[in-house]
Amino acid sequence: MGVQSGLKLVYWWSQETNRSPLPVFTEETMTKRVVLSLLAFAALASGCNFKTGPLPPIDVYFSPKGGAADAVVRALGAAKQTVFVQAYSFTNKEIAVALDRAFDRGVVVHVILDKSNVGANYSDADFVAHHGISVLIDGKHPIAHNKIMIIDGEVVITGSFNFTNQAEEHNAENLLVIHDRGMADRYLANWHDHEAHSEPYTGRGEVAQKPANTRERHSKKKQGILEE
Repeated sequence: MGVQSGLKLVYWWSQETNRSPLPVFTEETMTKRVVLSLLAFAALASGCNFKTGPLPPIDVYFSPKGGAADAVVRALGAAKQTVFVQAYSFTNKEIAVALDRAFDRGVVVHVILDKSNVGANYSDADFVAHHGISVLIDGKHPIAHNKIMIIDGEVVITGSFNFTNQAEEHNAENLLVIHDRGMADRYLANWHDHEAHSEPYTGRGEVAQKPANTRERHSKKKQGILEE
Protein backbone atom coordinates (compact mmCIF):
# COMPACT_ATOMS: atom_id res chain seq x y z
CA MET A 1 0.00 0.00 0.00
CA GLY A 2 1.36 3.44 -0.93
CA VAL A 3 1.72 6.23 1.60
CA GLN A 4 -0.89 8.36 -0.12
CA SER A 5 -3.36 5.46 -0.04
CA GLY A 6 -2.65 4.99 3.65
CA LEU A 7 -3.40 8.64 4.32
CA LYS A 8 -6.64 8.40 2.44
CA LEU A 9 -7.59 5.48 4.67
CA VAL A 10 -6.74 7.61 7.71
CA TYR A 11 -9.05 10.31 6.40
CA TRP A 12 -11.80 7.77 5.78
CA TRP A 13 -11.42 6.40 9.30
CA SER A 14 -11.68 9.87 10.82
CA GLN A 15 -14.83 10.57 8.81
CA GLU A 16 -16.37 7.28 9.87
CA THR A 17 -15.67 7.78 13.57
CA ASN A 18 -16.87 11.37 13.51
CA ARG A 19 -20.29 10.25 12.36
CA SER A 20 -20.95 8.84 15.81
CA PRO A 21 -20.75 11.11 18.88
CA LEU A 22 -19.79 8.16 21.06
CA PRO A 23 -17.70 5.67 19.02
CA VAL A 24 -17.31 2.22 20.53
CA PHE A 25 -13.65 1.20 20.64
CA THR A 26 -13.62 -2.54 20.18
CA GLU A 27 -10.44 -4.55 19.76
CA GLU A 28 -10.94 -4.39 15.98
CA THR A 29 -11.34 -0.60 15.87
CA MET A 30 -8.34 -0.10 18.15
CA THR A 31 -6.23 -2.28 15.86
CA LYS A 32 -7.35 -0.26 12.86
CA ARG A 33 -6.55 2.95 14.71
CA VAL A 34 -3.02 1.83 15.50
CA VAL A 35 -2.33 0.63 11.93
CA LEU A 36 -3.72 3.75 10.30
CA SER A 37 -1.84 5.99 12.73
CA LEU A 38 1.40 4.23 11.81
CA LEU A 39 0.67 4.85 8.14
CA ALA A 40 0.18 8.54 8.85
CA PHE A 41 3.43 8.78 10.81
CA ALA A 42 5.27 6.95 8.01
CA ALA A 43 3.95 9.46 5.49
CA LEU A 44 5.00 12.42 7.58
CA ALA A 45 8.43 10.95 8.30
CA SER A 46 9.08 10.35 4.60
CA GLY A 47 8.64 14.04 3.83
CA CYS A 48 6.61 13.20 0.74
CA ASN A 49 3.96 15.44 -0.75
CA PHE A 50 0.46 14.22 -0.23
CA LYS A 51 -3.11 15.36 -0.22
CA THR A 52 -5.93 14.39 2.07
CA GLY A 53 -9.43 13.79 0.89
CA PRO A 54 -12.00 11.11 0.32
CA LEU A 55 -11.08 7.86 -1.34
CA PRO A 56 -11.61 7.82 -5.12
CA PRO A 57 -14.74 6.01 -6.29
CA ILE A 58 -13.99 2.29 -6.36
CA ASP A 59 -16.37 -0.41 -7.58
CA VAL A 60 -15.68 -3.90 -6.22
CA TYR A 61 -16.69 -7.21 -7.79
CA PHE A 62 -16.10 -10.85 -6.90
CA SER A 63 -16.39 -14.07 -8.84
CA PRO A 64 -17.58 -16.62 -9.62
CA LYS A 65 -20.61 -15.04 -11.26
CA GLY A 66 -20.36 -11.76 -9.40
CA GLY A 67 -20.61 -9.40 -12.36
CA ALA A 68 -16.89 -8.81 -12.90
CA ALA A 69 -16.94 -9.52 -16.63
CA ASP A 70 -20.04 -7.36 -17.08
CA ALA A 71 -18.28 -4.52 -15.24
CA VAL A 72 -15.33 -4.73 -17.66
CA VAL A 73 -17.69 -4.74 -20.65
CA ARG A 74 -19.55 -1.68 -19.31
CA ALA A 75 -16.32 0.23 -18.72
CA LEU A 76 -15.15 -0.55 -22.26
CA GLY A 77 -18.53 0.50 -23.59
CA ALA A 78 -18.05 3.91 -21.98
CA ALA A 79 -14.49 4.38 -23.31
CA LYS A 80 -14.08 7.48 -25.46
CA GLN A 81 -10.35 7.91 -26.18
CA THR A 82 -7.93 5.20 -25.08
CA VAL A 83 -7.83 1.68 -23.68
CA PHE A 84 -4.55 0.05 -22.61
CA VAL A 85 -4.69 -3.60 -21.59
CA GLN A 86 -2.31 -6.01 -19.90
CA ALA A 87 -3.46 -9.60 -19.50
CA TYR A 88 -2.05 -12.98 -18.65
CA SER A 89 -4.87 -15.10 -20.04
CA PHE A 90 -7.49 -13.73 -22.43
CA THR A 91 -10.39 -15.97 -23.40
CA ASN A 92 -13.56 -14.06 -22.49
CA LYS A 93 -15.35 -13.44 -25.76
CA GLU A 94 -17.64 -10.71 -24.38
CA ILE A 95 -14.61 -8.68 -23.27
CA ALA A 96 -12.87 -9.27 -26.61
CA VAL A 97 -15.97 -8.10 -28.48
CA ALA A 98 -16.22 -5.01 -26.24
CA LEU A 99 -12.61 -4.15 -27.12
CA ASP A 100 -13.40 -4.55 -30.81
CA ARG A 101 -16.47 -2.32 -30.51
CA ALA A 102 -14.44 0.36 -28.73
CA PHE A 103 -11.87 0.17 -31.52
CA ASP A 104 -14.64 0.51 -34.12
CA ARG A 105 -15.86 3.67 -32.34
CA GLY A 106 -12.43 5.23 -32.87
CA VAL A 107 -11.00 4.47 -29.43
CA VAL A 108 -7.23 3.84 -29.48
CA VAL A 109 -6.77 0.29 -28.14
CA HIS A 110 -3.46 -1.40 -27.27
CA VAL A 111 -3.07 -4.81 -25.68
CA ILE A 112 -0.05 -6.49 -24.04
CA LEU A 113 -0.37 -10.23 -23.41
CA ASP A 114 1.72 -12.95 -21.83
CA LYS A 115 3.69 -15.13 -24.25
CA SER A 116 1.44 -18.12 -23.46
CA ASN A 117 -1.17 -16.55 -25.74
CA VAL A 118 1.00 -17.08 -28.85
CA GLY A 119 -0.52 -20.00 -30.70
CA ALA A 120 -2.91 -20.87 -27.86
CA ASN A 121 -6.06 -22.63 -29.03
CA TYR A 122 -8.49 -20.60 -26.94
CA SER A 123 -6.86 -17.18 -26.64
CA ASP A 124 -8.68 -14.16 -28.03
CA ALA A 125 -5.33 -12.65 -29.03
CA ASP A 126 -5.99 -13.68 -32.61
CA PHE A 127 -9.55 -12.34 -32.50
CA VAL A 128 -8.50 -8.79 -31.56
CA ALA A 129 -5.28 -8.82 -33.61
CA HIS A 130 -7.16 -9.80 -36.76
CA HIS A 131 -9.61 -7.00 -36.04
CA GLY A 132 -6.75 -4.50 -36.35
CA ILE A 133 -6.09 -3.87 -32.66
CA SER A 134 -2.45 -3.45 -31.67
CA VAL A 135 -1.34 -6.56 -29.74
CA LEU A 136 2.07 -6.96 -28.11
CA ILE A 137 3.58 -10.08 -26.50
CA ASP A 138 5.55 -9.61 -23.29
CA GLY A 139 8.03 -12.47 -23.30
CA LYS A 140 10.62 -10.94 -21.00
CA HIS A 141 9.20 -12.35 -17.77
CA PRO A 142 8.58 -15.98 -16.77
CA ILE A 143 4.92 -14.90 -16.51
CA ALA A 144 3.47 -11.52 -17.50
CA HIS A 145 0.78 -11.78 -14.84
CA ASN A 146 -0.78 -8.31 -14.86
CA LYS A 147 -4.53 -8.07 -15.36
CA ILE A 148 -5.28 -4.42 -15.91
CA MET A 149 -7.04 -1.93 -18.14
CA ILE A 150 -6.46 1.82 -18.21
CA ILE A 151 -9.37 3.65 -19.80
CA ASP A 152 -9.35 7.29 -20.96
CA GLY A 153 -6.49 8.10 -18.59
CA GLU A 154 -8.81 8.10 -15.58
CA VAL A 155 -10.17 4.60 -14.93
CA VAL A 156 -8.08 1.62 -13.79
CA ILE A 157 -9.42 -1.93 -13.80
CA THR A 158 -7.29 -4.36 -11.81
CA GLY A 159 -7.38 -7.30 -9.43
CA SER A 160 -6.84 -11.05 -9.55
CA PHE A 161 -9.55 -11.40 -12.22
CA ASN A 162 -8.19 -12.79 -15.50
CA PHE A 163 -10.16 -11.80 -18.58
CA THR A 164 -11.35 -15.38 -19.02
CA ASN A 165 -14.52 -17.43 -18.85
CA GLN A 166 -12.93 -19.56 -16.12
CA ALA A 167 -12.41 -16.50 -13.92
CA GLU A 168 -16.00 -15.33 -14.41
CA GLU A 169 -17.79 -18.68 -14.08
CA HIS A 170 -15.72 -20.77 -11.67
CA ASN A 171 -12.74 -19.12 -9.98
CA ALA A 172 -12.68 -17.14 -6.73
CA GLU A 173 -11.45 -13.75 -7.99
CA ASN A 174 -11.75 -10.05 -7.29
CA LEU A 175 -11.96 -7.00 -9.56
CA LEU A 176 -11.59 -3.30 -8.75
CA VAL A 177 -12.73 -0.45 -10.99
CA ILE A 178 -10.89 2.63 -9.70
CA HIS A 179 -11.82 6.13 -10.89
CA ASP A 180 -8.64 8.11 -10.24
CA ARG A 181 -6.50 9.98 -12.76
CA GLY A 182 -3.36 9.86 -10.63
CA MET A 183 -3.65 6.10 -10.28
CA ALA A 184 -4.24 5.78 -14.02
CA ASP A 185 -1.07 7.79 -14.74
CA ARG A 186 1.04 5.40 -12.65
CA TYR A 187 -0.44 2.31 -14.28
CA LEU A 188 0.01 3.80 -17.75
CA ALA A 189 3.67 4.55 -17.04
CA ASN A 190 4.16 0.93 -16.05
CA TRP A 191 2.30 -0.20 -19.18
CA HIS A 192 4.81 1.72 -21.30
CA ASP A 193 7.69 0.11 -19.39
CA HIS A 194 6.41 -3.29 -20.50
CA GLU A 195 5.68 -2.04 -24.00
CA ALA A 196 9.37 -1.23 -24.38
CA HIS A 197 10.40 -4.89 -24.24
CA SER A 198 7.33 -6.46 -25.88
CA GLU A 199 6.98 -7.62 -29.48
CA PRO A 200 4.07 -7.07 -31.90
CA TYR A 201 1.74 -10.01 -32.48
CA THR A 202 -0.15 -10.15 -35.77
CA GLY A 203 -1.89 -13.52 -35.67
CA ARG A 204 -1.68 -17.19 -34.81
CA GLY A 205 1.90 -17.96 -33.88
CA GLU A 206 3.29 -14.84 -35.56
CA VAL A 207 5.41 -12.22 -33.81
CA ALA A 208 6.32 -9.34 -36.09
CA GLN A 209 9.38 -7.10 -35.93
CA LYS A 210 8.77 -4.21 -33.55
CA PRO A 211 8.76 -0.65 -34.95
CA ALA A 212 11.68 1.29 -33.53
CA ASN A 213 9.74 4.41 -32.57
CA THR A 214 6.66 2.98 -30.85
CA ARG A 215 7.44 4.30 -27.39
CA GLU A 216 8.49 7.71 -28.69
CA ARG A 217 5.20 8.08 -30.54
CA HIS A 218 3.31 7.27 -27.36
CA SER A 219 5.16 9.92 -25.39
CA LYS A 220 4.14 12.69 -27.80
CA LYS A 221 0.46 12.39 -26.97
CA LYS A 222 -1.40 13.01 -23.75
CA GLN A 223 -2.74 9.86 -22.09
CA GLY A 224 -0.45 7.82 -24.34
CA ILE A 225 -2.46 8.31 -27.56
CA LEU A 226 -0.46 7.26 -30.60
CA GLU A 227 0.14 9.52 -33.55
CA GLU A 228 -1.45 8.03 -36.60
